[in-house]
Amino acid sequence: MLYVVIAFLYIALLFYLLFGGADFGAGIIELFTSDAKKEKSRLLTYRAIGPIWEANHMWLIISIVILFVGFPAIYSSLSIYLHIPLSLMLLGIIARGTAFIFRHYDPVKGKLQKVYNLIYVYSSFVTPFFLGNIAGTVISGRINPAAKSFPEAYLFPWLGYFPIAVGLFTICICGFLAAVYLIGEADDYVDRILFRNKAIWLNILTVLTGGLIFLSAYVEEMELLNELLSNNVSLTALVLASISLPILWYAIRNFHYKMARVLAGFQVSMILFALFYRLFPAFVIMNGAVLTLEETAAPLSTLNALGIALLAGSIFILPALYYLIYSFQKKRFDQDTDIVNMVGGEERRK
Repeated sequence: MLYVVIAFLYIALLFYLLFGGADFGAGIIELFTSDAKKEKSRLLTYRAIGPIWEANHMWLIISIVILFVGFPAIYSSLSIYLHIPLSLMLLGIIARGTAFIFRHYDPVKGKLQKVYNLIYVYSSFVTPFFLGNIAGTVISGRINPAAKSFPEAYLFPWLGYFPIAVGLFTICICGFLAAVYLIGEADDYVDRILFRNKAIWLNILTVLTGGLIFLSAYVEEMELLNELLSNNVSLTALVLASISLPILWYAIRNFHYKMARVLAGFQVSMILFALFYRLFPAFVIMNGAVLTLEETAAPLSTLNALGIALLAGSIFILPALYYLIYSFQKKRFDQDTDIVNMVGGEERRK
């Protein structure tokens, strides 16, 4: 049952990056959209992320619960040593969700709309940055349990070159995923070209910041590249991600948006799989200590109860999530049909 719980942990983290990342990426894209096109871009965003934006953080909650119940030593270490970036990430989630609701459903579209827009956009950067920053800190070995001062214990670990590079990489991934997903949501050809170009540029930035990760790892004397290339499984995953890159570009440039969505998700999945597989069972690498999922696991009775709860919950959650997305898509189809019928009726009357 231990490995069932671990599988749910990694799947939840992956889904949070794929779905929640695209959610954050919508705000990232908005910052680089001209004022003339921002309103239409927002409408497309609402339509695209409406079915899943409230469900996205479910994956983060599941991850936290699994760590809290199944791996308490890892949960407590992260909560203590990384409480500052964790708090900033959670504040970003709260601020972004609040601004999203107020700017969309506020009956009075007044001056506060500018405030809501600013909060929404910049919190869309803050949250994925600290999500990646925390992940980079966890695997960098920068956490020092023997630290004697506040800065050394709680500031320096997540302010290094490597954690910052991973944070920037995560921002680019989120923006790229959002741009790819939104290509298929745009009804206008001009808008599709806009999102296509953004997807291409953000993909280039993702590759560049990925290189920055390895450069910062070299500067901090981490053997990250050698560790990934020396493992056959991790190397295969990276090769598959690289091979899919030109196919992904072809799909994006030719507006094969369904293929592009699958390939974008595949690329991100392969990159994370390569890293997770190479580090497993290590989850937190400290200065002089390593916390593994096997050694820090809760008693077997607790893991059995947690695993059964996760398996039973997935039976209800996944179909419900599918039905939620289906309902919103059907609602969109019905609305589009009504608009077409209304326009057709007006043309006939003329």
